[in-house]
Amino acid sequence: MSADERRESVLRAAIVEFSKGGLAGTSTEDIARRADISQPYLFRLFGTKKELFLAAIERTFDQALTILVAAAGDRTGEEAKMAMADAYRMFLNDRTLLLTQMHAYAACGDDDVRRVTQTSFGKLWLAVAGITGLEDDDLIAFFGHGMLLNMAAAMDLMAVIDLPWVKACLGQELLAEAAHDEANATAKTAEAGVKTAG
Repeated sequence: MSADERRESVLRAAIVEFSKGGLAGTSTEDIARRADISQPYLFRLFGTKKELFLAAIERTFDQALTILVAAAGDRTGEEAKMAMADAYRMFLNDRTLLLTQMHAYAACGDDDVRRVTQTSFGKLWLAVAGITGLEDDDLIAFFGHGMLLNMAAAMDLMAVIDLPWVKACLGQELLAEAAHDEANATAKTAEAGVKTAG
């Protein structure tokens, strides 16, 4: 691998590890092992563990931004907002990205982490505002709902969806979506069973 390819490999490995332990609870030894490199080489690529964490924060926000912009396409206004909301639910399926982003918020007591997280979130806000043309109150509602989805995904509330408070928290739209996903999964399992039996 070239140095750039190895750097990318390390960053992917770091996001997985940081999603579990955040900045304080993740060892560079675990990241190096996952990336299949030595610790000294990891430090040659990124300098410090914090620099690697900052790069991981930027990457998770950039991926969220890429997903939202692609989903909106040529749409504007409410239509763009709905397309982005649908696409963001797909982003939540990757818990490594989601949890790394959540660790970024939690680590904002560190000045550098706070600065990078502020900048990255600001880019996301401005992009959604520019594409949709929504008023501030609508943007607040959009991002507020997104944060609720983040917390629900982080807590894996779909696993305890029968609890009354979880049903109230997730709302009818997400419950219907979960039922649809479960039906699709059941159908695929049944189809695979038929093919195996045939």
